[in-house]
Amino acid sequence: MNYIDEAEMEMMKSIENLEERLVTVRAGRANPSMLNGIMVDYYGVPSAINAVANITVPEARQLFIKPFDKSIIKEIERAINEANIGITPTNNGEMVILTIPQLTEETRRNYVKQVSEMGEQTKIALRNARQDANNAIKKDETLTEDDQKRMTDDVQELINKYNKIVDERIKEKETELMSV
Repeated sequence: MNYIDEAEMEMMKSIENLEERLVTVRAGRANPSMLNGIMVDYYGVPSAINAVANITVPEARQLFIKPFDKSIIKEIERAINEANIGITPTNNGEMVILTIPQLTEETRRNYVKQVSEMGEQTKIALRNARQDANNAIKKDETLTEDDQKRMTDDVQELINKYNKIVDERIKEKETELMSV
């Protein structure tokens, strides 16, 4: 694999990471991915919520978490409380119910700031990938000066492309957050 392909792979990983992180920012609507990363103590083994329960969205602002084993309802509630996602779980003996509160203007603005920071962190990761590729190209003594120049220009085109993708994703998420 050449330097440009390696740089593009790193940049694609950064974009995927951004996508995963953006999904966790709630926009006032219920989304099962809000619970990603929350672990439940299931008989002494930390397990993802979606591995021990069915998660459904009956309404736009509600999540139902129906465990396969009803004895862990309290554990699921505890895990959600400890995760500090800003939603208080309730249970009806059968399942855990999360009601997503309506977002206030201030909360929306805070989420927009958080999303902007995620975008900036992704751009930093992209710049690091560019720097690594450029350093590798400069250290390769088998390349001519013209080849080095062409390859560093190709890497720059890549980072421009991926920066544009980051800007688009961030703008989409900000629009989604600010729409009521």
